[in-house]
Amino acid sequence: LGTKTMSLFQSKIKKAKGADATDLETRVSQAVYELQVNSDKLRQALRELYITGAKEFEGAYVVFVPVPQLAGWQKLVKERNLIEELEKKFSGKHVLIIAERRIIRKESRSSRQLKQLRPRSRTLTAVYESILDDMIFPVEIVGKRIRVKLDGSRIYKVHLQADHKPSADKLEVYTKVYKSITGRDIVFEFPH
Repeated sequence: LGTKTMSLFQSKIKKAKGADATDLETRVSQAVYELQVNSDKLRQALRELYITGAKEFEGAYVVFVPVPQLAGWQKLVKERNLIEELEKKFSGKHVLIIAERRIIRKESRSSRQLKQLRPRSRTLTAVYESILDDMIFPVEIVGKRIRVKLDGSRIYKVHLQADHKPSADKLEVYTKVYKSITGRDIVFEFPH
């Protein structure tokens, strides 16, 4: 690749504090740039969007985007089949788009540095809920249950809307990726 082309697709990834992009992040940013250049229906919308990172979990690529841009990415996923185009580029690997959120730990008596209250959106529970919402985006969650077993372990049961039912292998990928990111066991169900 020429240096001009390389610098163009490097503009599709912006890492925190100027860190270097990994090989996977470079490949994802290159795929997003190629979609921007080659696809007429994605060109205008992808022009101002970029990624902040990418990781591989359990055979799926998770692409992290800035929270303010998440709505733009989700609009492309819903209206213009961005996920399908990226999955074609990565030879059938599942691609998930998740906003990069930060968890602020709970304030204790010994660590009172913050001058203001911790926002609810930065709590562990809120971030994990948002990750789940981002991961299964076109499908809506209609209910949630937490089942606590006798040994104290928890299983989160998530009821999804049956209209946009994803395939069984996609649900399995969602389960594995969510477990890898959050450490929580999750089961997806479809109510009658």
